[in-house]
Amino acid sequence: MKGYVVLENGEVFEGILHGENQEVHGEIVFFTGMSGYQEVLSDPSFKGQMVVFTYPLIGNYGINDIDFESVDPQVNALLVSEVSEEGFHYESSSSLVSYCEKQSIALVSGIDTRAIVKRIREQGDMRAIITTDPKAVSFESSLPLGQQEVVPEVSTKEIKTYGDGDHHIVMVDFGYKKSILDSLVELGCKVTLVPYNTSFEAISLLKPDGVMYTNGPGNPKQLTELLPNIKKVAIHYPTMGICLGHQLLALAFGADTEKLTFGHRGANQPVMDLVSNKVYMTSQNHSYVVNEDSLEGTGFEAKFMNINDRSIEGLIHKQYPVFTVQFHPEAHPGPSDSEQLFYTFIEMLRNKGREKAYA
Repeated sequence: MKGYVVLENGEVFEGILHGENQEVHGEIVFFTGMSGYQEVLSDPSFKGQMVVFTYPLIGNYGINDIDFESVDPQVNALLVSEVSEEGFHYESSSSLVSYCEKQSIALVSGIDTRAIVKRIREQGDMRAIITTDPKAVSFESSLPLGQQEVVPEVSTKEIKTYGDGDHHIVMVDFGYKKSILDSLVELGCKVTLVPYNTSFEAISLLKPDGVMYTNGPGNPKQLTELLPNIKKVAIHYPTMGICLGHQLLALAFGADTEKLTFGHRGANQPVMDLVSNKVYMTSQNHSYVVNEDSLEGTGFEAKFMNINDRSIEGLIHKQYPVFTVQFHPEAHPGPSDSEQLFYTFIEMLRNKGREKAYA
C-alpha cells in the first residue's frame, strides 16, 4: 500500500508501506553503512527512531539468526530506497521484508532517501510520522527530541552473569549491544550485567575488578540523577564508558554535553588517537557529544577526536583509571580497527592500580 513519511518541517515523501502499521511516530535519523541493517534494527541505541539508509539497496543478504544485538528489534521504522524481497545468503533464514512484517516494524521502500537525508543534514534530526493519510497527522502527541526517556525501556531488569573468566566486570546496562558482551567474554572476562540505576553499594557487593558503562539511546542529561553514583563508582574501580556511558562519565565529573545537528551513525567514522596519531575507522550511533571546552577542571583530557567535525570521541582521566570512547570498539557492524581497546581495559584490571592506560 502507499505510505507517506511526514517530516516535522511539513514535507511529505511518498513510498510503499510494507506491513500493517498505519501510523508510526519517531525521531528520523540516517545511517551511512552499506551493510549491517540487521545490527541496526536490533541496536538499543536506535530505540524509538526511524532509520533512513543512505545505501540504495537494503536487504540483499536477508536476516539470519546470529547478528542480532538484542532479543527484540528496537527501531520504530526502516526507510529504504529499494528493498530486496529475498535474502541471498547461506545463513539467511528470512527476508528483511518478512522479518519486519512479523515483528511489526514499519518498512517504507521506494522513497526518496537522498532528499530526506539532505533535509536532515541541513535542518538536523527531527520528528517524523509514517502514515497512510498525510492530511490527518499531528505531532502534538509526541515529545520534543531529547525529552523521551528510553533507557528504562531497554535496560535489563535483573542481574545476570555471563562467562567465568579471570576478570570480573560489572556492565551497567543503558541498552547494551550483545556484541560488546560477547567480546568481553571471549577475552576471558566474567561479566555481570546490571540495571542502569544500580547503586554503588550494590555494585560493590558484586566485587568487580572493573566497571563498564554501556552504550544506549537518548539524551544523557535525562539521567542526571545517576551522576553522583557514576562518579563514585569511577573513583573506586577501573572504569570504561562506551557511547552513552562515555557521555555520562563526562557529565559525572563536571563536563557538559551537546547535541549534534544530525549525529554520527554509520560504520565509516574516522577517529584519531591524539596520543599516537593513529586513525581508526569506527562504528558509531549517537546524537550527543562531550563539549571540549567543558573539560577544564574535570580531570579528563581528550584522547580521541573525530576527523570530520573535530568532536571529542574519547577521554582519559589524569588521576583515576577511567577512559571512555564515543564509538563502538566491538564494531558490529563496521570495521574492527579499534577492538584492541578492550585489551586496554583488561590491562587496567590486571594492574589494579592508578596508572594511566593508553591504547
